[in-house]
Amino acid sequence: MSTRILAQYIRDLSFENVLARKGVQGEVTPEVQVQVALDAKKRSIPGQYEVATKLTATSKTRAAGEVLFVLEVDYVGVFEIQGVPEDQLHPYLLIECPRLIFPFLRRIVSDVSRDGGFPPLNLDMIDWVQLYRADIARRAQQAQQTQQAQGQQGGDAAPAAAPRLDA
Repeated sequence: MSTRILAQYIRDLSFENVLARKGVQGEVTPEVQVQVALDAKKRSIPGQYEVATKLTATSKTRAAGEVLFVLEVDYVGVFEIQGVPEDQLHPYLLIECPRLIFPFLRRIVSDVSRDGGFPPLNLDMIDWVQLYRADIARRAQQAQQTQQAQGQQGGDAAPAAAPRLDA
């Protein structure tokens, strides 16, 4: 099994300094919420895949919940992967690949928040396995709700499918 990172790039980046734009009164003790979403797809070249980590960090005042800043980044890694069995490819792409490029994404988030006028936001390590499992559970629940809704409408419901890569 071999994995090579062929490229890494920022597909989209947005930083909004709400504090500077409108100001905030009172206590400014920040509370940061971070959301992460992953996406993977095959590329046209055999054995190459694109894995995108979409991260949103929102900092709000702890007391009043007023937004201080919002940072959104879509960070992509292009990987060449060989020797991973097909049934293990999906979790490999959404667990191991983000783990490999996370240090670079972490640095970008730290630099952008610091350059935006705030203390650097140093992200904690992410449990990619837990994130993957939560996504699988969320998809299964959505599929079940869709089946129930179709069943109530009298339509034939298709069985829930395991998540797959976008072709």
